[in-house]
Amino acid sequence: MSRIEFIALMGMTFATIAFSTDAMLPALPEIAAEIGPDRAHMAPLIVLTFFVGTGVGTLFTGPMSDAWGRKPVILWSGVLYVLASLIAWRAQSLEVMLAARFAQGMAAAGPRVVAIAVVRDLYAGRGMAKILSFCMIVFTLFPAVAPLIGTAIIWAVDWRAIFLAFVLFSAITTIWTMVRLPETLNPAHRRPMRVTLLWAAGLEMWRNQTVRISIMVQCFCFATIFATVATIQLIFDQSFGRADSFAVWFFAIAVVAGSGSFLNALLVERLGMQRLVKTMLGVQIFISGGVLVMLAAGMTGPVFFALSIVWLTSLFFQAALTIGNVNAIAMEPLGHIAGVATSVMASIATVVSSLMAAPVALFFDGTPLTLALGVLIFAVAGLWLMRRLAPESG
Repeated sequence: MSRIEFIALMGMTFATIAFSTDAMLPALPEIAAEIGPDRAHMAPLIVLTFFVGTGVGTLFTGPMSDAWGRKPVILWSGVLYVLASLIAWRAQSLEVMLAARFAQGMAAAGPRVVAIAVVRDLYAGRGMAKILSFCMIVFTLFPAVAPLIGTAIIWAVDWRAIFLAFVLFSAITTIWTMVRLPETLNPAHRRPMRVTLLWAAGLEMWRNQTVRISIMVQCFCFATIFATVATIQLIFDQSFGRADSFAVWFFAIAVVAGSGSFLNALLVERLGMQRLVKTMLGVQIFISGGVLVMLAAGMTGPVFFALSIVWLTSLFFQAALTIGNVNAIAMEPLGHIAGVATSVMASIATVVSSLMAAPVALFFDGTPLTLALGVLIFAVAGLWLMRRLAPESG
C-alpha cells in the first residue's frame, strides 16, 4: 500500500466518527420535534451519547488489537457498526435511539483506536504527528460535507435514512481494509488480552508525567470540539436564525478549518508539538474571551454574525493543531504498548470530555454564551497543563 493510499484509508477510518456525528446535525430539529417539546432539549444527546459509547468502546478495542492483531478488530468493528446503525434506523423511541447510538459509538471505537495504533506501528515521534496531520485533513474535510449529505438525505427521504448512509460508508471502509491493508502488528509483539495487563499498562501511563498531563489536555481539547458539535446547529438556528443555511455555513467552516491540519503537517517537525499546542490554546483564550465581551455588550447583527463565524471556525482549527499533537506527545514513550495505551487514553479523553461538554449543550440558552464560556475554561485549563510539561527534545 502506497503512503497516499494509506493516509486516505486511515483518514476515512478516522472519519467514521465525524460522519456519524456531523451528518446527524441537520436532523436535530426534526428529532426534537418528534420527541416532543418537553424533551426537545435532549436532542443533542443523540450526538453526545455516541461520543460516550465511543469512549467506552476504546477500553476494549485497543487490548483486542494488541492480542489478535489490528486488522481483525477493524473488520469486526465494522460489522457491529452496521448492525447498530440498522437498529437506530428502525428505533421508535428516544431510549432505543440513544441505546443504538451508544452501541454505534462503541463499534466506531474500533476503527478510531486501531487506526492510531496502526500509524504508531509504522511511525514514531514527529513523523507520526506528520502522518496523523495528513489523516486529520481527511478527518476535517469530510465533516464539511457530512451535514450537506444529511440535509440532502432528509430532503430526499427522511432523517432516519441517514443511518442507511452510515451503513454504506462503513461497508466501504471495512471492505477496503479487508482487501488492501496488511496486518501491521508484528506477531512477536502481541500481548495476551488480560485485565492484569490492562491494569499494568494503565499504571505505567499514570506514573509517566508526560502521558498523564497529555491525557488531561486531550480531555479539554476534545471537550471543546464536542461542545461545539453538540450546539453549533442550535446556535445557527436560535441565535442567528439561519437553520436553513446551516449545512452550507458548516461546509465553509470545515473547509477553512481543514487547512489547520495541513499547516500542522508543515510546521510540526520544525516547531515541535508542544509549541503549536500552546500557541493555539493561547489564541483561543483571546478569541473566546472576545466573544464573551461582545455578548456582554449586547452586540448583534451582521457584524456579530461575521465575528462569530470566525470564532466557530477557530474552534475546529484549534482541533487540527492540538488533538493530533497532544496524542503524539502522549504516545511517544508508549510504543511498546501502543494498542492498549491508545485505548486507555482515548477512553478517558472521550468519556470525560463528553461529560464536560454535556452541561454546555444542556444549558444552552439560545445564545453562544454557554459555548464561549465553556471553551474559555477548557482552553485556560489546557494551556496551564501544557506549561507543566517537560520541554520537548529535538
